[in-house]
Amino acid sequence: MAGNGDEHRLNLEPEKQSLLNRHTEKHFTAGEIVRDIIIGVSDGLTVPFALAAGLSGANATSSIVLTAGIAEVAAGAISMGLGGYLAAKGEADHYNRELKREQEEIVTVPETEAAEVAEILAEYGIEAHEYGPVVNALRKNPQAWLDFMMKFELGLEKPDPRRALYSAMTIAIAYVLGGIVPLIPYMFIRNASEAVLVSVVVTLIALLIFGFVKGSFTGNKPIRSALETALIGAIASAAAYGLAKAFHP
Repeated sequence: MAGNGDEHRLNLEPEKQSLLNRHTEKHFTAGEIVRDIIIGVSDGLTVPFALAAGLSGANATSSIVLTAGIAEVAAGAISMGLGGYLAAKGEADHYNRELKREQEEIVTVPETEAAEVAEILAEYGIEAHEYGPVVNALRKNPQAWLDFMMKFELGLEKPDPRRALYSAMTIAIAYVLGGIVPLIPYMFIRNASEAVLVSVVVTLIALLIFGFVKGSFTGNKPIRSALETALIGAIASAAAYGLAKAFHP
């Protein structure tokens, strides 16, 4: 989107252009990547953690817990990555369908589309004599008109064509990194009943750190986010362990 912004700035008055050149705004623009990392790590920490706890509760050996855990991490990473790919691909397909529809409407019903532009501007408190020139200017520039309708009528931003692949890779890698954490104790402690205790401590610490970082990035209270994230992981693992003990005393 930066390229479009640069093109639009070329039409500004020199004085305004100079002001923009001297002013640099620092905004966090990696929201989609952070979202994918959060999805991958949160599931990666929680699901294998619960699986390992459940198997430990069923008196499985550390080698069995580790083998099952690694298999789950591999399958989970593929599944989560595929889900991220399909979701991003679906967003891109939706954008392209709406883009084509808007293109056709600008050609077939230009007066209706112009009225929609006027309605959008009026919602911002702009008077008819003020938005009239804007509507006329957009009608002379079909591409700008199309961009305006996509953003302000439909609320859609053009997706990165590589977004689907990046999303799949990010979620899958994050899932693997998160999923390995609760399994590490089983690599070094042969007794699963002892390994599960270390796994609980290690994973809860990881969940607290992850929750704190997540809260910092998403604008939530870091401490509260850390506690909530750790609580969810603790409930999932406790439920799995309890069920395993109930069915396999």
